[in-house]
Amino acid sequence: MMDYPTLKLIWWLLVGVLLIGFAVMDGHDMGVGTLLPFVGRGDEERRVVINTVGPHWDGNQVWFITGGGAIFAAWPLVYATAFSGFYWAMLLVLWALFFRPVGFDYRSKIQNSTWRKTWDWGLFVGGSVPPLIFGVAFGNLLQGVPFEFDDYLVSTYSGSFWQLLNPFALLAGVVSSAMITMHGGIYLAHRTEGEIQARAKRAASGAALFMVLAFLAAGLWLRFGGIEGYVITSVIDPSALPDPLAKTVVRSAEAWWGNYRLWPALWTLPALGLAGPLLATALLHAGRTLSAFVVSSLALAGVIGTAGAAMFPFLMPSSSMPAASLTVWDSVSSHLTLSIMFWATLIFMPLIVLYTSWAYRVMRGKVTVAHIRANSHSAY
Repeated sequence: MMDYPTLKLIWWLLVGVLLIGFAVMDGHDMGVGTLLPFVGRGDEERRVVINTVGPHWDGNQVWFITGGGAIFAAWPLVYATAFSGFYWAMLLVLWALFFRPVGFDYRSKIQNSTWRKTWDWGLFVGGSVPPLIFGVAFGNLLQGVPFEFDDYLVSTYSGSFWQLLNPFALLAGVVSSAMITMHGGIYLAHRTEGEIQARAKRAASGAALFMVLAFLAAGLWLRFGGIEGYVITSVIDPSALPDPLAKTVVRSAEAWWGNYRLWPALWTLPALGLAGPLLATALLHAGRTLSAFVVSSLALAGVIGTAGAAMFPFLMPSSSMPAASLTVWDSVSSHLTLSIMFWATLIFMPLIVLYTSWAYRVMRGKVTVAHIRANSHSAY
């Protein structure tokens, strides 16, 4: 059995991998949903767009469910505190996601233009709202969340839903929305041809430029805009049992840049977030759509990794009671729980990757209007 500190670090990395996997896999079909009403002109073209992700979207949800389950099992205090403080935001995500299964399954069951257009906009909501809310959540984490713990480690959230919608958090939401839209547009360009592909390329290129500008603006705001980070000033015992109140924390304007000064190699992550969308756009217009999708995936990993590396070891800082901030060292499950979950993950994560790869290989190729006409009763 691995030692406790090592398992704590491994689970920080594994949750990061799951979040990136969710952004890459479920992100591209959310991006396609976001572009659906704009890239598809007419019912047949919109059916083409839907059928690029229709066979896969529910399988991609596994990353979302697994990520949520991993946070619940590995970081129970983070899960409980986040779902308490972000309750209405999480409900908004859930309500938006309701449109996806119903929209994919029922949209083409009735040959009525009003019915189908309504579900097209439902799929747009289901694809565009979750990335925006997740980005807003990350923006609030970087500023600190107003929660406190009592002596029994019962958390109290003193903020409100509307406080979450502050300017910096909304900018982070723009970054998230733009990168998912870019990713979906690139995937759509890879799976389609003709006018649909041309529109998808234009949409992906615009979203990529918007993402780069918003990501750069967020970084400059975080550095020069007076947003203070968090620093642990007491001695940390990585082997200790979880107790978030057993440390002292101060706020500092330089805090979120400390890890980058200690490990300069981490600058690779924001570099990916800035250069990746531009390179993906160049590859896209050169006709190398699969390469563009791979580079786009790396750009998503760069953006998410940038936030994770800046915050480490913090997971959920507290703005109202800094000492209660949740970190990698003091908000985890027991040694036994982390160990069992680690071995389970080693078994099941490769299986997820294998069956997902097989499914995409079997159903690869272009989706065309001719295909929709020839399979009008079996296609989405």
